[in-house]
Amino acid sequence: MLATVVWIGGLAALSILVMPAARQTLDSTAYAAFLGSLQRRIDPLGWLSLIFLVATGMFQMSANPNYAGFLTISNSWALAILLKHLVFLGMVAISAYITWGLLPRLQRIALRQAHGQEVPESQELQNRELWLMRTNLILGIVVLALTALARAS
Repeated sequence: MLATVVWIGGLAALSILVMPAARQTLDSTAYAAFLGSLQRRIDPLGWLSLIFLVATGMFQMSANPNYAGFLTISNSWALAILLKHLVFLGMVAISAYITWGLLPRLQRIALRQAHGQEVPESQELQNRELWLMRTNLILGIVVLALTALARAS
């Protein structure tokens, strides 16, 4: 549960509070430094949470009496768990793209802007980052709803 709170809570705080405020208040140099510092601090927590979620989820799934085998969809619990895993994989893919694709590009852009260079794609990438973070937050809520649905089955 702690891993879920860290991951979903981190997504909520970042997408709703931290990133919008940082964009509005920091200049390019400070924003680049902020992104680097934030990524160094939050990425290990997020990825460690994911590892714990996968490990505990697999254990809990295999111990559940409704589990009939890999890709055996024999009841509503199995369908909810399958959908949950598909949504979770989507979240992992989005997180990987943000961590290793988008954030490094945004840091480079912020540094270029700090040196007076104009970067036309800057706003587009910032909007993409915010959209992906909010999408991941919504998907996280869907994962929690599917978990509740599976437990009710």
